[in-house]
Amino acid sequence: MVFKLRRQMKDLTEEPKALYQQVKAHILKKIDSGEWLPDTKIPSENQLVKTLNVSRMTVNRAMRELSEDDRLVRIQGVGTYVARPKPIAALYEIRNIDEEIKEWGGIYSCTVILLAQEKVFPELAVAMKMPMGTKVFHSVIVHKSNGKPVMLGDRFVNPLFAPDYLKQDFTKITPSKYLMGIISPTDIEHIIEAGLPDEQTQQLLEITAQDPCLYLHRQTWSGEGVVTHSRMIYPGTTYRISGRFKTVFSYHEPSLGKA
Repeated sequence: MVFKLRRQMKDLTEEPKALYQQVKAHILKKIDSGEWLPDTKIPSENQLVKTLNVSRMTVNRAMRELSEDDRLVRIQGVGTYVARPKPIAALYEIRNIDEEIKEWGGIYSCTVILLAQEKVFPELAVAMKMPMGTKVFHSVIVHKSNGKPVMLGDRFVNPLFAPDYLKQDFTKITPSKYLMGIISPTDIEHIIEAGLPDEQTQQLLEITAQDPCLYLHRQTWSGEGVVTHSRMIYPGTTYRISGRFKTVFSYHEPSLGKA
């Protein structure tokens, strides 16, 4: 009897996975091994049915679940592609976009759209606490991973804190890395909102008017002076932002008052 019980347990642990799970495992093995790289078009459902000798329904379920898990991207009428892993932007700290992209396996590059000196406009003057007519540095840069835009950085910089900002080659060093090298901010403010892109953003990030975006508004201070006023725009379908922080609780023993 003991032998029979052990045999049944062994059979249970060795029970094969459902067919659709085996198909999922087959696809994930191709992806994780690097045989199918991000943005690669994978075989069609019909091709997988013939190759794996399973039903169309089985393959469809496997691919649907992998799409829901953000491992595949299915485009109706076009095909199914390996999804690009979503990089994670740090919320509670300033990190360099090039380092973030390299960490998740991408190759960083950028295109400098604008690098110029301008005069502050009313809203910017209020935000940066600068008199109207004051000169400010302005940069607009598209940051890319493997040649695909993943973030649009629109940044205003106070020349008093970074007088040589316009002299930098930002294809070799990111604005954040340069600024952090010469200034230690004392305060950082991050505000996040979601929205649809305007026409210029669509063109620069190579997205459509219906693609949602994450807007990260950042302002940094050094003492009482505002150093930068920036807006980072991330395509919501390819990027996510996260943060981790510690909470501190204080506990006080209750005191007894006089009756």
